[in-house]
Amino acid sequence: MQKQKCSLKLYTNFLIANQNRYSGLELSRVSPVSDLCHDSVSRWLSSSNFTPSDLWNQVKRLVNAKTGYLLCDDTLLNKQYSRVNELAKKQYSGNEHGLINGICLVNLLWTSEDEFIPVDYRIYRKEVDDKTKNDHFQDMLKRAKDRGFSPLYVLIDSWYSSISNLKLVRKFSWNFICSLKSNRKINVIQGNYIPVADLDLPETQVRKVWLKEFGFILVCKIVDKNGDITYLATSDLTLEDYDDFVNHYKQRWKIEEFHRGIKQTTGIEKCYSTLAASQKTHIFASFVAFIKLEIRRLKEHISWYEQKATINRYAVNNYLRANA
Repeated sequence: MQKQKCSLKLYTNFLIANQNRYSGLELSRVSPVSDLCHDSVSRWLSSSNFTPSDLWNQVKRLVNAKTGYLLCDDTLLNKQYSRVNELAKKQYSGNEHGLINGICLVNLLWTSEDEFIPVDYRIYRKEVDDKTKNDHFQDMLKRAKDRGFSPLYVLIDSWYSSISNLKLVRKFSWNFICSLKSNRKINVIQGNYIPVADLDLPETQVRKVWLKEFGFILVCKIVDKNGDITYLATSDLTLEDYDDFVNHYKQRWKIEEFHRGIKQTTGIEKCYSTLAASQKTHIFASFVAFIKLEIRRLKEHISWYEQKATINRYAVNNYLRANA
């Protein structure tokens, strides 16, 4: 069998070096591999079979599973201009504030201090595997438990704060910090449930309450400058200091930074193939490309974006010198 000319190493380096053209044709034009045609890239994309477990093999040396945080959230890869795509479907986009054609990823990120390490992911396709986003979240938590994780906290937003999810975290003897929707039922007097929004809760106070169908939790609230209120809950009944409570939860923002970063630096949304297999390979390669950027950021303190800009500056400088 003829050895494929395209490879994961070549493709991920191409994703890092490129600025806005992520097609197989473009790779064939710049590749140092002789006679690499765009069909070779297409064949590699469609015939590779990488899985989320392969991502774990790439990152497990970078994490300390006995500490840090596990963060989960989903993001939508925008495919609104792709009329035919086997993975994409109409889904709600928070960025677009409406339904667009896209591919939904549910991601699990590990961080301790300053790291952004994706350790697992799932492609949301309920019509294929009958799994909800919460099912994928639970699958990834179980896998994390099997891999020896024992995080300081699991950090999630209100979408993933269902009772079944919270009970699973407790089953593993872990603690969570999550946001709650304002209508979640709690009580301070047995049998008298009220929405958490109706709780007498001064802005910087932490209170112990009973969450319906779960048990005792601590709650507090964050009031933004515009008056918006976010209600937080934790299963850690020792987390009674308001500032500590809030500062731990603020670590959850790192998954939002990760989603923005992987989209802007790896072209994860820019695979033009309509085949599900090719899209899956490109998504996996984008994660690997991001890991390469993150490793360098941690070692040399150069941001993901600056690393990309440096490559572009080198090319522009060479062009200017040649045409001076």
